[in-house]
Amino acid sequence: MRWFTEPDYWLARLIFQRTLAAVYLTAFLGAALQFRALLGEHGMLPVRRYVARTPFRRAPSVFHLRSDDRFLACWAWAGCAVSAALLAGADALLPLWAGMLLWAVPWVMYLSVVNVGQTWYGFGWESLLLETGFLAVFLGNDEVAPPVLVLLLLRWVLFRVEFGAGLIKIRGDECWRKLTCLDHHHETQPMPGPLSRFFHHLPKPVHRVEVAANHVTQLALPPLLFTPQPVAGWAAALMIVTQLWLVLSGNFAWLNWLTIALAASALDLSGPAGPREFPPAPVWYEAVVIAVTVLVAVLSYRPARNLLSRRQVMNRSFDPLHLVNTYGAFGSVSRVRYEIVVEGTAERTPRTDTGWRVYEFPGKPTDVRRRPGQFAPYHLRLDWMMWFAALSPAYARPWFGAFVERLLTGDRDTLRLLRHSPFPPDAPPRYVRARLFRYRFTSRAHRRETGAYWERTYVRDFLPPTRLDPDDDR
Repeated sequence: MRWFTEPDYWLARLIFQRTLAAVYLTAFLGAALQFRALLGEHGMLPVRRYVARTPFRRAPSVFHLRSDDRFLACWAWAGCAVSAALLAGADALLPLWAGMLLWAVPWVMYLSVVNVGQTWYGFGWESLLLETGFLAVFLGNDEVAPPVLVLLLLRWVLFRVEFGAGLIKIRGDECWRKLTCLDHHHETQPMPGPLSRFFHHLPKPVHRVEVAANHVTQLALPPLLFTPQPVAGWAAALMIVTQLWLVLSGNFAWLNWLTIALAASALDLSGPAGPREFPPAPVWYEAVVIAVTVLVAVLSYRPARNLLSRRQVMNRSFDPLHLVNTYGAFGSVSRVRYEIVVEGTAERTPRTDTGWRVYEFPGKPTDVRRRPGQFAPYHLRLDWMMWFAALSPAYARPWFGAFVERLLTGDRDTLRLLRHSPFPPDAPPRYVRARLFRYRFTSRAHRRETGAYWERTYVRDFLPPTRLDPDDDR
């Protein structure tokens, strides 16, 4: 069928596939380095406990069969190896069917991780990676031109990402309608980046322009993705510009880069030389792509209905395979930044003059003199959940007690998640406490005078001084 493929998009496909492979590599690397402390045999939320109470049909995962630390590590590092091979272009060296199978491997492997990840993997970009990765299986390699139907399905994902986020904002916090949300957001976002303070101190009229541009990008441009070129390409290009702006202004794991990859798949990059020549697509391949398109169309009913609902929810999966999902971000914006500061002491009995020493996290603010770092697309899961815990103790209930317990025992895997521990693993603290502070970016004058990026004010105790066993006088 002549209409089935579109040779003009071969370069767009290549950019999309290599970017997706890089995101996969980042995701598996994060699992390899963090999974043991978060979900391992002695982790804060062990996988073995979760699979013992959760049926396979609700959370399909290889870890129902085995979930020891050695197997978890091998699985994550194997995912890194497959992702690196795809990043290097291994799929282009294989027959079409084998290339498709190779792309299916990281999807199946990461699905196993997400489905047992619990709180640590409850972010919208996990489902976005799985949905995008599933469609990438059917995008083909150098043996066939990109199939039109899969290109349209990728635009359908991008539409839901952008339009869903735009709708949740307009329906949510009134500051989005008043164009004032960015007066606060750059300071209160989950994990500020090196330039977040600069963005925060931009003049308020610039913030109004930022919000208005966001509304245009997320509400006006997405329908244009389904128009002929060059309109669709220009809409996608503007989305890429917006995403790069977000990359500069904060750390949102791989959300922005995956959105850029989706938008890149809608660009017509054929150039003056014209399209490449490809052989006709095999009949079996056409049949598979058509079947997948029908499947996605059927599964799109609930996400599409959610977009139209006044009770729109964001970042929801409607099936255990995460094939078609709903997305959105920042339906409400915090006006105040709270941070939990975790401290420990080796003293036998804490007193008012006790010298408490601070645990430093790699991404979340603690030391007021330390400039926020750039970590995205890498995802610091504990740092992100600490931000949520500061908003409400309910977010911390499943795991915070286990985290404190591991600090009190000097658990090496947990300490590796931190930037700095004031206590070595073989000499852990006797007590740990947590206090809540309000953090603000310093003014330019204050920054010049003190060298501090933040100023903070004590709010209240989050966790009183706690020890493992009150009867233990180590």
